[in-house]
Amino acid sequence: FPQLRSLNLSANRLRELGPGLARAAPQLQELLLSGNRLRALPGGLLPPAGPAAPPAPFPLLSRLDAADNEVAELGADIAALPALKSLDVANNQLRELPAALADCPRLKEANFRGNQLRDKRLEKMVNGCQTKAILEYLRAGGRGKGKAESAREEVRKKKREKQQKKDSGDGEQDEVEKASKLLVKVLHVSENPAPLVVKVSPGVKDVRAFIVCCVLKGVNLKPGNALKRFLTMQTKLHEDICEKRTVATIATHDLQLVKAPLTYDVQPPDELKIMPLGRKEIKAKELLRQLQLEAEEQRKQKKRQNVSGLHKYLQLLDGKDSYPCLVDAEGAVISFPPITNSEKTKIRKETQDLFLEVTSDTSLQICKDVMDTLILKITELNRSALESKEGSGSDMELDALCGPGNSNLPLVVEQVRVVDTDGNLKVLYPSKTDLATVSSLLTVIR
Repeated sequence: FPQLRSLNLSANRLRELGPGLARAAPQLQELLLSGNRLRALPGGLLPPAGPAAPPAPFPLLSRLDAADNEVAELGADIAALPALKSLDVANNQLRELPAALADCPRLKEANFRGNQLRDKRLEKMVNGCQTKAILEYLRAGGRGKGKAESAREEVRKKKREKQQKKDSGDGEQDEVEKASKLLVKVLHVSENPAPLVVKVSPGVKDVRAFIVCCVLKGVNLKPGNALKRFLTMQTKLHEDICEKRTVATIATHDLQLVKAPLTYDVQPPDELKIMPLGRKEIKAKELLRQLQLEAEEQRKQKKRQNVSGLHKYLQLLDGKDSYPCLVDAEGAVISFPPITNSEKTKIRKETQDLFLEVTSDTSLQICKDVMDTLILKITELNRSALESKEGSGSDMELDALCGPGNSNLPLVVEQVRVVDTDGNLKVLYPSKTDLATVSSLLTVIR
């Protein structure tokens, strides 16, 4: 089958597949094998090395789905699939994952849930982490937290050791160790007298289906350049974990300026009105037209194809008949993902309580992973702001900021329910399993 691109062999009783498939379908891009009785992967799919073997079997295979089989071994030769982007081996019998997975150059999505892994930390990551974090863990040999995380932890460790040398007495050392921890406390819906609810309209399903929200209380954006660092952090997350907003978009709002209840809806481009950050109220259609003109002007001035700012994200709405938006109780659009949110709920230095929102047209889990990371980053920034204040100000100033003896008060994360138009729960964040992706850096009081 020289032109075959997709092959679906799901829900049969196959126990193995031979190397003939690699020879017969060299252009295969998608192979679906879920619901069989396969015990090894790739197994016999890849021909053994030798003169008779194809030089690069399955050079275009980007999706391999083998969920709900009996796979007990995921071979290191999985890395021999150069184009593999999506791997699903959920609900199998895997006990470990090969480090070679980290050598798959294009792997972006992997589902390992439902396997009884020996490495319990890895199993926890599999149930809550994004693929990138799992691959980083495997690359580090499963012994550490990945290069970036290990480096951050090493910096913190050195800071703690330095502080301990300055102090005297075991009791003071214990206080320093305790103060170094990042804390958040979850306020459950049942404990909240006025929990915030977001209602989702049916129309978002075909436009931008997934949304996760929460409230974060107790941030401090006043010291120094704390607000600037906060905004820079969001930009970096959009570039990195959100993959230039292609998989998810973050919006942060001043909770005091948010008029609940909220509705996640869709509106036609010529009806959706928003007051974008730093601009006057405008219809979405006209806003995109203006941004397009600005992008063209930017290209001419800089004499290059790349553009910056909001202009980079215009193509994400190509072909959409309706645009997603978050609407407040007064009918005002406070968020227009993936482009911008509103001047009406803009974060300021005085802001202490945040309403956080992550949307995606890819998956709900990606929304949760991004939200986990966002909360971690805000908590880190908040701690840094407090430490900066502590280092530069007097004890009286610190007491005024945090209250006497409470410099390590946790930020409070309030659960937010997302429901459909009938009030049925779609997602609650954070649930018991959320924030697991950052559990090594964050202490969560539930």
